[in-house]
Amino acid sequence: MKMKRTAALVLTGLIVIGLLAGCSSKNGNGGTSENSSKETGSVYYLNFKPEVAEVWEEIAAEYTELTGVKVKVVTAASGGYESTLKSEIAKKNPPTLFQINGPIGYESWKDYCLDLSDTNLYENLSDKDLAITGGDGVYGIPYVVEGYGIIYNDEIMQKYFALDDKAVDITSAEEINDFDTLKAVVDDMTAKKDVLGIEGVFSSTSFSAGEDWRWQTHLANVPIYYEYQDDGVTDKAQIAFTYSDNYKNIFDLYLNNSITEPGLVGSKTVEDSMAEFALGKTAMVQNGNWGWSQISDVSGNVVEAENVKFMPIYTGIDKDSEQGLCIGTENYFCVNSQISEADQKATLDFLDWLTTSDEGKAHMTNDLGFISPFSTFTGEEQPDDPLAKEVVRYMNDDSKTTVTWNFTSFPSQTFKDNFGASLLQYAQSNKEWDDVVSDMKDDWAAEKAATE
Repeated sequence: MKMKRTAALVLTGLIVIGLLAGCSSKNGNGGTSENSSKETGSVYYLNFKPEVAEVWEEIAAEYTELTGVKVKVVTAASGGYESTLKSEIAKKNPPTLFQINGPIGYESWKDYCLDLSDTNLYENLSDKDLAITGGDGVYGIPYVVEGYGIIYNDEIMQKYFALDDKAVDITSAEEINDFDTLKAVVDDMTAKKDVLGIEGVFSSTSFSAGEDWRWQTHLANVPIYYEYQDDGVTDKAQIAFTYSDNYKNIFDLYLNNSITEPGLVGSKTVEDSMAEFALGKTAMVQNGNWGWSQISDVSGNVVEAENVKFMPIYTGIDKDSEQGLCIGTENYFCVNSQISEADQKATLDFLDWLTTSDEGKAHMTNDLGFISPFSTFTGEEQPDDPLAKEVVRYMNDDSKTTVTWNFTSFPSQTFKDNFGASLLQYAQSNKEWDDVVSDMKDDWAAEKAATE
């Protein structure tokens, strides 16, 4: 009996060994069965935009269902992309697809950026000057062109301009073409906010943790753009902050005519700000065309699409009347150069599907709301939402000068965070404006020097 049990155990062991050997045997493709999924490759996208996280997850699921290729999407918290990327890139299964925000971002991540010069993605880029390059290589491909400015609810604006006792002579928001006019309108609207049925002209100036990017990056771009223009450069080791008073003009206008008192802005998020606009509590909010989903998706939204318009961010600069929206990109796809060739191929195939297939392009246009920089998209395949249409309208208006996105040259996230913290202190009356300016200039120089 004991001998039979021993024989059975030996036989069982041989069977197990045989099965294991079978799992490692060569398959018809010259590979091994256990490695077949690795040979197919997979995609891991570290998403930058929290506002479209669910859309990316739906796209990933659809692509996996169509192709069998696994696509994983992880979304970094607002303001925390760099730290998340640093953490994820060091893991055993790092992102295969990530993004940089421009030349400064490339310098930080160039060791992980695959040369994309021979890819369909680069070949299909309409304006190849938009790509991030280094030497003979192409390492970042923009996947969306965006614009930002002051979003306004034209229904409320028309109600104001219909008032008999309004303080201005103009009759529509479209006639606002400089800071002085904007300020006159805003100040008067604040005085008449009860008549207009609003709680403030502007939505909250958000300064909750990670939510200050509209001020330390986007708004700061306007004075830096003009300083660069004056000097004929696209970057500087030190800035004069020549147009700091112009920044203060518009920033003060936001703070003093807002739904939220300046001392309370430290608790407000961008989501709060957009919801206030969507619910008709405010008439204006600074944000970009990506904000349409943050308006339309709000429960109880009362703002009709046809009433959602853009105007430039006027600051009192001499060229105000010529200024258009701030249009550009800080969203560049990069493929991880440190992963397997199979994962690189899977990632490039996924990007090709997004930018060439009918299904992928529909997601890019209709679901993500991206204004695409690729030649594979026809005019009819650009977004139909009102803010995207406004960006396209301004892009095609030869009488307006586009303010390019120079914040991609800002020294570092540390610089932005410090500037944001300084602005919050100013908003809360804990810091003088001259100190904000001085600290900003010092931080710029120090952070630029640290990257040399």
